[in-house]
Amino acid sequence: MILTGLASLVAGSMSMATGEYVSVSSQADTEKAALKLEKAELAHDPEAEHRELANLYMQRGLDRSLAQAVATQLMAHDAIGTHARDELGISEITQARPLQAALASALSFAVGAAMPLAITAITPGRLLIGVLVAATLVGLAGLGALAAKTGGAPALPAAIRVTCWSALAMGSTVAIGSAFNASV
Repeated sequence: MILTGLASLVAGSMSMATGEYVSVSSQADTEKAALKLEKAELAHDPEAEHRELANLYMQRGLDRSLAQAVATQLMAHDAIGTHARDELGISEITQARPLQAALASALSFAVGAAMPLAITAITPGRLLIGVLVAATLVGLAGLGALAAKTGGAPALPAAIRVTCWSALAMGSTVAIGSAFNASV
């Protein structure tokens, strides 16, 4: 059982990393294409791009003359960077990083899978299912609360939400397994 759990941990981590890498790579490709188009637009019609940027600043509350002055000064400093950040929402901080996302996803999955694997290794067989379900739900509630607190949101609703949806997922898995006479 431990060997199967370890294999599942590795396979799950690889699967999560692969999915994350592909997804974030697509996002990075989209960002690159948008930046390429923006560079072409800046080269072809810088005045239109200046008006577009000034209009963005006016929509954010600046009066026309200040918006035009800000657009002029920022474009003189770094036109593509300014348009990337203010028009497209792309900055160094938010830029897609596929490898970093893949590694974080793989590590997160491995850490999350390690807890039930450890419980399986130390819990007597007759108690395993109950202990595993309870510990997993408590762990998930704790992680939901921690994630909410980290983001500045209330912990209790997040913990309840994660626990309920996780219990539903576990119950659905058991129901589907039972429908096919699968047992532990």
